[in-house]
Amino acid sequence: MPEGDTIYGAAQRIRDALVGKEIASIETHGRFARDRWPERLGGRAVRSVESKGKHLFIRFDGDLTLHSHLRMNGWWGVYPRGRRWGKSPRRAWLVIRTEDHDVVQFGGPVLELMTDSRSRFDRRIAQLGPDILADDFDELRFIRRLREDDPTRGIGDALLDQRNLCGIGNLWKAEACFLAGLDPWRAVGEVSDEEALAAVRAVRPLMLRSGQGGGHVRDRFVFERSGRPCRRCGTRIRARGQGDDNRTTYWCPTCQA
Repeated sequence: MPEGDTIYGAAQRIRDALVGKEIASIETHGRFARDRWPERLGGRAVRSVESKGKHLFIRFDGDLTLHSHLRMNGWWGVYPRGRRWGKSPRRAWLVIRTEDHDVVQFGGPVLELMTDSRSRFDRRIAQLGPDILADDFDELRFIRRLREDDPTRGIGDALLDQRNLCGIGNLWKAEACFLAGLDPWRAVGEVSDEEALAAVRAVRPLMLRSGQGGGHVRDRFVFERSGRPCRRCGTRIRARGQGDDNRTTYWCPTCQA
């Protein structure tokens, strides 16, 4: 699943390609034919492109916003006009063309046109916790959300919950806990505010660097390294499912004791 840094980076690329540029055409997959987006958005300029956690918003003049969530398999691509796309055109759900670029969404179960106000107050969006990549990231609000959660829940699972903190996915959850020396299985009620913040502070700059084009962590400490030696202590990395969704959690039993 694309995590917050991927969506943050996609928003930057889409913003550069669309804001202040004349939209030449908008094309949609047949599943959206009845919604008549090309007609409804025709002649409107893109005034902003924003990300919030794993959600992306393309805001047009006239109080209309395209909202996207890619879930497991979706992808945003931005290509110079005439360059071959990275995925099959048959998978394209949305194409926004300017004179210089094609902005394409491939798949993703959530793609909808809504008013600006609905995009801010829709329950799915309004319930999100603070965005870890926001310029004004609110640490105190994150702690308040965490303390409202089930105190018996594992901290690794709690960090993955977008209602507590939006933007972190399974990769960054695992790396955050490792970098903070935090056992992902410890109950939230046993984790201090400073320990929880240490995990967030450890990965926030890494996620920002990744979202700004610096790439993912090359030498991951624990994510997808089950059975391999820890880069710090040599203990074998462990992995097992955690939480209601049974997402795989990776950790070093020595460094994160």
